[in-house]
Amino acid sequence: MKFPIAIEPGHSTQAWGVVVPDLPGCFSASDKGIDEAIDNAKEAIELWIETALDMNQAIPKPSTITQLQKQKEFKGWIWAMVDIDPALLSDEVERVNITLPKRILARLDSKALQYGKTRSGLIADLALRVA
Repeated sequence: MKFPIAIEPGHSTQAWGVVVPDLPGCFSASDKGIDEAIDNAKEAIELWIETALDMNQAIPKPSTITQLQKQKEFKGWIWAMVDIDPALLSDEVERVNITLPKRILARLDSKALQYGKTRSGLIADLALRVA
């Protein structure tokens, strides 16, 4: 999935600013130039999407650059597209194999039972808490 970004040109005393118009509150910047600004925008978009999904919010469909260029607030800005891995948006279940000592599995299963979860469900909940 590709998201358009608007890049406000920077110079020696001003950072390059980046706004992701389709994702409210998603922005980034760079003091090192346009390439780093684009890389930082990709990271900001990924974090925005991850947070929205964790909060059960919908991810807006990306606009086209042509649509966004018409907005006055972006006059003179540079446009680019940032490609985001579709796996970030997927809730598709995937089977994985992990290896843990038996004593850890026993504790994991006990805690899962205590919370009314499966082993996989508890691992997923814990992973989301520390991420």
